[in-house]
Amino acid sequence: MRTFKTNCLPLLIGSLPIDSHAKAMELILQHTPEIPLWPQLPAFKEEGMIPQFIPGLPGLDECDSTLFVNTQSEVFDTDFLAFYEEYLTITEGGGDLDGSRFVLTSETAKGFFDFLQQAREARDGLVALKAQTTGPFTFATGVVDQNNKAIFYNDQLRDAAIKLLALKAKWQIHKMNEICPKTIMIFDEPAMAGFGSSAYITISAEDIKSCFAEVFEAVQSEGAVAGVHVCANTEWSILFEAGADLVSFDAYSYFDKFILYPEQLKKFFSEGGILACGIIPTTPEFIDREDASSLTAKWLGQLEQLESLGISREQVLSQTLITPSCGTGSISMEYADRVMTLTSEVSANIRRQFSLG
Repeated sequence: MRTFKTNCLPLLIGSLPIDSHAKAMELILQHTPEIPLWPQLPAFKEEGMIPQFIPGLPGLDECDSTLFVNTQSEVFDTDFLAFYEEYLTITEGGGDLDGSRFVLTSETAKGFFDFLQQAREARDGLVALKAQTTGPFTFATGVVDQNNKAIFYNDQLRDAAIKLLALKAKWQIHKMNEICPKTIMIFDEPAMAGFGSSAYITISAEDIKSCFAEVFEAVQSEGAVAGVHVCANTEWSILFEAGADLVSFDAYSYFDKFILYPEQLKKFFSEGGILACGIIPTTPEFIDREDASSLTAKWLGQLEQLESLGISREQVLSQTLITPSCGTGSISMEYADRVMTLTSEVSANIRRQFSLG
């Protein structure tokens, strides 16, 4: 999949501020027909980043509508053992993912099933399909135990969380591969913006890289592109060194920080890595001040800066996607529609200017 040429096609980030999965898919296919993704709708509480992927985690309990891992439960040890037995049956014994605890369900991911149906009907025009999973760092620092301590700090629970996410990603890829042989799986990692802060002072770069390495390998073993999305600034070297095939970032606000890693960027492009450039802002203040022409010009300026690092124009053009800087689930539908429109228009401008097929 490292030879997959994206040619500055438009791609969206998963969340939308709407309460209809059917309407969401209509909008996605309208604006990004070549590489559609499945919609995550925060209007439904079960489609939040943690609730959507937490089912199947051993020891799962609930108090006052809050999910947590209860290691003191009478059934925790039994459930923990059952989790690993099921995991090994699938990964080493050839067991089927379907019907396992590692699948998504229509209760928490209705958008995925609507997406599969619509993608089958539109398969002739597809270049690839894209899905997303909450990233291991964000997930394991967001899920807590009965003492309100993040499970990232418990080696056993962190390992279980990583394996849960890895197989949930693999299952999605299995389903997408039935429709289109080129698939992209992006792990959403908003918490990576806080790496190095006092909130995560005891967590090392090596800890995070080991988390990513496992989920990336799971995706790559299925022949899919393994990507990661961070919507703010972070220690970008971690993502490059962890082996990501695709890096998605806020190019509108943080490009100057991103290009502070010239050697890693050159290596990334030389190995066929894909850059998802979030050149379309998702903050209303910035959406109001931009149009397709201004954003195209901004991206062309960034292209020149990448070239100045020693990365060829051909590499950048063939290994780039044009995206929003982040999801649109927290802004109005009017602004979200504007973001989607700008994404497709900026992509079209670039592809037309450089005669990209």
